[in-house]
Order: sequence, then structure tokens, then C-alpha cells
Amino acid sequence: MDDTLKSRRTLSLKTPSGLSEEAVRDISAGATTLLADVFALYLKTKNFHWHMSGASFRDYHLLLDEHGDQLFAITDPLAERARKLGGTTLRSIGDIARRQRITDNDADFVHPHGMLAELREDNTSLVASMRALHDTCDEYGDVATASLLENWIDEGERRTWFLFEILRGTNG
Repeated sequence: MDDTLKSRRTLSLKTPSGLSEEAVRDISAGATTLLADVFALYLKTKNFHWHMSGASFRDYHLLLDEHGDQLFAITDPLAERARKLGGTTLRSIGDIARRQRITDNDADFVHPHGMLAELREDNTSLVASMRALHDTCDEYGDVATASLLENWIDEGERRTWFLFEILRGTNG
């Protein structure tokens, strides 16, 4: 192997961003953890979408499909944002599992209202994590990441609102 190829393989991934090393470290770490949560919530949403049952099957099935699409749409821009800053991001399913704060649900059966209630709480938690990362972005003056988060917070609040209203008056 020639020296040029060796040096390319050992080059740092640190993209120059104009942000301090601390900002890159904190924001990219927060974005990567948030990304793990988004993937975990995406898969849980799709799990419940695939395993929905009951009288409101069609409405819930379609709602969760829409929610899954919204969540998946976050993944690439969020990962790319961490890289644009000069940080790194997720590398594998195992990396997601080590970082995620959203818990999995592997139950054989979950009542539809139980599914929706769990997703309501998870979306509420995801929005709180987005707000915390937004605060970090504000601290370091990263307006681009903060701007992305603002739209995703709004979408998360909408998902939470819909799930809340569906469950109003139930035990969920």
C-alpha cells in the first residue's frame, strides 16, 4: 500500500465548521443520541403499525404509517448535520441500541390503546430531548441545527397531540 493511500485511511473526519471543539463535541453527541432515539421510535412506530388490530385498525394503521414517515425523514438530515459540524454519527444497529433512550417493545400483543399511549409518551420524551439539544445549540450559536430541530419539535408536538386526542376519555 502506498503512503498516499495509508494517509487517506487515517485522515480525521473533522469537517471544519467554525464552531469550537466543545460545540462540535456536545452538539454532535447530542444529535447522535437523538438520532438513536429517532430510529428506536421509528421502529417501534412501525412495529405497532404492523401489529395494529381492532375496530379502528384502518385509522390507527394509517396514522402510524404517517408518523413513521415523519420520523424516518428526520434520520438523514440529523446524521448529516452531525457530520457537517465535524462530528461523527451512528455506525450500526448496535450503536443505536447502546445509545437509545426510547425503550423497545417486543411484546407479542399490545392493545391498540396501549400502543398509542406508549407512542404518545415516547413522542413527548423525544420532543423534550429535541428541546434540550436546541438549548445546547443556542448556547453555542448553532442556528442551523436549532432551525432543523424547531420543525421537528413542531412535528413531534403534532404527533403527541393526535395521540392524546385519540386517547382522551380512554384508560390510555
